[in-house]
Amino acid sequence: MKSTLINMVAVLFVITLVASAGVGYIYQLTAEPIAQANKQAEQEALLQVLPEFDATTVEALTIDQLPIEVNVATKQGEVVGYAVKSQTNSGFGGNIVMMVGFDTAGTILNVNVLKQAETPGLGTKMAEPGNVLLLSVQGKNPAQMNLAVKKDGGDVDALTAATISSRAYVEAIKRATEAYNQVAVSAVQLDAVTAATQTQEGEAYMSEAQEGGQNE
Repeated sequence: MKSTLINMVAVLFVITLVASAGVGYIYQLTAEPIAQANKQAEQEALLQVLPEFDATTVEALTIDQLPIEVNVATKQGEVVGYAVKSQTNSGFGGNIVMMVGFDTAGTILNVNVLKQAETPGLGTKMAEPGNVLLLSVQGKNPAQMNLAVKKDGGDVDALTAATISSRAYVEAIKRATEAYNQVAVSAVQLDAVTAATQTQEGEAYMSEAQEGGQNE
């Protein structure tokens, strides 16, 4: 009896070891193609949510303990828009990742859902062109609206029978807006401060020069 039990354990151990090695090997084979596919999807999303651009730079942020990326798009050196790769873990099916495009004034240009595992035919509609969630935010500035589903007193139409998914979508939009504000609005404020400082320094220099001329 003892010998049989040992043999069974040994066989199970070998099977587990072989299975784990097989899974690891398959992961190594598929990891790179999956990564490349995800990168390609993100590049295509940038084209869909931004105006025409010739270069982008990425700024990494952490909001609510989630990694967020802000792609700053430029054309001939001038900023033309911002594409925020935002996410939420509040979806009915878990994690939702989307690319949200903003113009330089903060208006949402478009939204591309990169990843979701919502209920087919219900929450999955968030990824369809012209869905009610997208139409509720596209062409609007989040600062000028109540960014919540109408069931919660906001301005966003929810997907039928998919309130949890709709709330998660809005949450990701909010997070994207916060990231946009941190990067774009802060940059504008910094430029304004720099311009004001340069003006003050210039005025001070002119004043000193005039005083020096008078003293001579």
